[in-house]
Amino acid sequence: MRKEEKVQIIENIAAQLESTPNFYITDIEGLNAEKTSKLRRACFEKQIKLVVVKNSLFYKALEQRQVADLAQFESVLKGSTAIMYCETPNAPAKLIKEFGAENGKPVLKGAMVQECSYIGAENLETLVNIKSREELIGDIVALLQSPMKNVISALTSQGGGKIAGIVKTLSEKE
Repeated sequence: MRKEEKVQIIENIAAQLESTPNFYITDIEGLNAEKTSKLRRACFEKQIKLVVVKNSLFYKALEQRQVADLAQFESVLKGSTAIMYCETPNAPAKLIKEFGAENGKPVLKGAMVQECSYIGAENLETLVNIKSREELIGDIVALLQSPMKNVISALTSQGGGKIAGIVKTLSEKE
């Protein structure tokens, strides 16, 4: 491969990292053509971009993007490497867990999700449980609504007559 081609590949990877900062480094070596095709189809359905890369070129793209914890990724960029890019932080982790249970691969080597690095397959369960931005907003809204729901429930329940009487008494004192 000529130097110009390598530079172009590094720039393409860096551009992908810019547009999709969440990525998973996986090992899909040993999957036959049928299973690889099945994995690619599953990735496409879940809006995950799967790309097989050369380790040294991916490392240089990480350097170019000045990714935090770069030294940690050097240790996992060995052997066959495929990168999964996705907007949803936990979608690749769920796919790796689900597809890996059936086929033994892909295996998680490392990930950069929401500006945090995760190295090693033992972090897969943690990554599966990461909530997306929308899920977190939903949780916050539910937490904010909870006290209001409790007050409304107390006012409308059978014992609410007592609370309503207390509120009426307090308002009359003013």
